[in-house]
Amino acid sequence: MLNPDFLKNGPGPRLAFLEKADPTTIAETLISFANTEGGTLVVGLKANGDNGIKVENETLAKALREADALCSPSVVTGNWEPVETEDSTVFALRVPRSIELHALSDGRVLIRNDKTNRPLGGQEILKLASAKSTGDYESEPVPGATKEDFSRKMVDEYLAKRAERTKRPYNGKIDDLLREIGAIDTAGRPTVSGILLFSEYPQHWLPQSGVVFAKFVGKTPRGENGLAGYSRREELTGPLPRLIEAAWHLIWSEMAVSAVVKGLEREETYEYPQFAVREAIVNAVCHRDYRLKGRRIEIRMYSDRLEVISPGGLPGFITIENIIDEHFSRNPRIVNGLFQWGYIEELGLGIDRMMEVMEQAGHLPPSFDARPYSFAVTLHNSREKQAVPDWVRNTNHRQSRALQYIRDHGSITNREYRSLCQGVSAETLRLDLADMVERGILLKVGSKKGTYYILK
Repeated sequence: MLNPDFLKNGPGPRLAFLEKADPTTIAETLISFANTEGGTLVVGLKANGDNGIKVENETLAKALREADALCSPSVVTGNWEPVETEDSTVFALRVPRSIELHALSDGRVLIRNDKTNRPLGGQEILKLASAKSTGDYESEPVPGATKEDFSRKMVDEYLAKRAERTKRPYNGKIDDLLREIGAIDTAGRPTVSGILLFSEYPQHWLPQSGVVFAKFVGKTPRGENGLAGYSRREELTGPLPRLIEAAWHLIWSEMAVSAVVKGLEREETYEYPQFAVREAIVNAVCHRDYRLKGRRIEIRMYSDRLEVISPGGLPGFITIENIIDEHFSRNPRIVNGLFQWGYIEELGLGIDRMMEVMEQAGHLPPSFDARPYSFAVTLHNSREKQAVPDWVRNTNHRQSRALQYIRDHGSITNREYRSLCQGVSAETLRLDLADMVERGILLKVGSKKGTYYILK
């Protein structure tokens, strides 16, 4: 018997409440879930969660047979499962996402849009059919990989995060869970999604699954006098949860800090809101087309914007115009895995909130560029700069730490700066200090090994 906790949030993209066992409404909901992300249909509850009409097993079985006759092709489902609520018993039917395009007998093709079932127009149907015809790459077995290539540490971390989110620890066999979430196939072979989530080094099999980060000095990729335009370039590897963390920390370390000194305290604000940056990274990792070999996710940080470019165009019926309101995943197993991990707060609401937090921070809303084989999100650094003292203006996180160190100790040496910023190359740190000297923030004193820096 299913735990009733899943009913608490009410109807949504993956949950529908039906007051009674009406075959037509059941068929519409089956089609919508199968064509989109899958979901659970519950009979016996009104849309507001109040009790609906009590139904019997025979009535449910008959209604499902009649509903199935209205679907073309038939929709694969589980069986009706009883759910005990406080004052009644309702019945739930789980509907997986389908690799086929399903329509009703009257020709309508439906998708799930938030709490409703929406019919698609002609062009939308063609795009969805095209997306489904390309197959289900994330569920394909990875040649040469075995379950021993899964990191026990990553699996245990997933189980802990999942239990934290669902409030219920998993007590079954690990293989059963891995099969249920699509990490292994019916023969026990690791799938693309399984390797990406649970292998310590997925790039051994899927070299295209990494991330390339570049920090550019100005507003264009080109430098002066034929030199490279970037001041830092990093190639990130590892399972998807680690990629997200590494990319976030890298961007955070390079973000300029605006600050105001109030008394002895320094208040800092970063170039971009944390949620917007994280959402751009997570979206790229979740929704890129992993079939495209030779192309990795690119993160480009310019002086006036942050670009996150993922290989693969928009999936299914998603367009720039409907990207906020509609939801369709190219990689639903990866999406669900990262949702359980906690990297996705609420399915389908990330883009909307990203735009909201950017505007709240005084920036223009993000811009999107959809091409046949790539999709780019750009966060614009358009907030008006407040007048602040030179020594706290437009410093990155490392420089901010150096300035704090100088305020506490009076000066800083190259050795002390390297100790503060371990893991960062000596050349990057040298450029940090040279930049602050050039802008009149610091004064360089001494030479060679005796060099130190003070506030100017």
